Amino acid sequence: MPPGNGFNGGTIYYPTDTTQGTWGAVAIVPGYTALFANEEAWMGPWLASFGFVVIGIETNSRNDFDTARGTQLLAALDYLTQKSPVRDRVDSARLGVIGHSMGGGGVVYATEHRPSLKAAVALAPFSPSQDMSTDHVPTMVMAGQNDTVVTPSYLDGLYATMPASAQSDFVQLAGADHVAYTHPNTTEMRLLIPWLKIFLDDDTRYTQFLCPLKDSTGVSMYRAKCPYVPPGGPTTSPTPTTTPTPPDGGACSATYRTVNSWSGGYQGEITVTAGGAAIDGWTVRWSLGGGQTVTQVWNGTLSTSGSTASVANASYNGSLQASASTTFGFLANGTPSTPALTCSSP
Repeated sequence: MPPGNGFNGGTIYYPTDTTQGTWGAVAIVPGYTALFANEEAWMGPWLASFGFVVIGIETNSRNDFDTARGTQLLAALDYLTQKSPVRDRVDSARLGVIGHSMGGGGVVYATEHRPSLKAAVALAPFSPSQDMSTDHVPTMVMAGQNDTVVTPSYLDGLYATMPASAQSDFVQLAGADHVAYTHPNTTEMRLLIPWLKIFLDDDTRYTQFLCPLKDSTGVSMYRAKCPYVPPGGPTTSPTPTTTPTPPDGGACSATYRTVNSWSGGYQGEITVTAGGAAIDGWTVRWSLGGGQTVTQVWNGTLSTSGSTASVANASYNGSLQASASTTFGFLANGTPSTPALTCSSP
């Protein structure tokens, strides 16, 4: 595909079967100074084999920043659905975007400027021009545990700006560096393909792979907002609940809310707040109800003893100024309840 139409050309991959109607489509953009042909082309045939039309683009300048890459992603989708030789194979109502690094920042731009998109995947996104505060497109953010370019702490802060009501997922790949996405990666695709199938194809059979995470091999952190419901599907609206630590004048307090729940499990969030003086380290404890087990924690370190769950601060969020707060989240099996929390500081 030659240059023009708002981007610098690229390659289209598509299913050859024409008996099943039209397909959902996704546009992919590479990172800063990179070429799609060198770094993401391996994804094209793989995604096409799962029933997606894929347009992988080269950018007008290899030095384009996030906003330019996002603009070109949208231009590529417009070309694909309106002018391309395969436009009759594409369902223009089922479109998504994928990008790596600065291209991941382009994904953030694209979702915020075209909220009609059905799905997005941002691979180690660097987004210097905007945060994710107006992103309501179902978005998966993927990070590398050992990425020194777009670091886990940077992505933790970026993902924290995602609206709580938006369907999103944060995944950290164990041992991965910044270029882990630029060559065939089975862990990445094991997570990314179900995301696209759920939200581009409305195929809820794939939710079993993400809610809860069915195979954690190669995954060092996973923050889900289960259940994942494609537009038009059944919705659940659990009532957030909060349970404050009894006011005892202690060094810190903790409040709990149920973020989401589904049959057999739930997601909780606990906010830790320092008292009238700064603290250096904290631990929150509560008793698990019958049938409850905590399966995963982020932004904290879990330990259990009998029916008591304890979460201590991570290395980066233990020091709090007076009245300052931080949060940690967890996934659990069982039915959500309103636990009585205690918070202590060394």
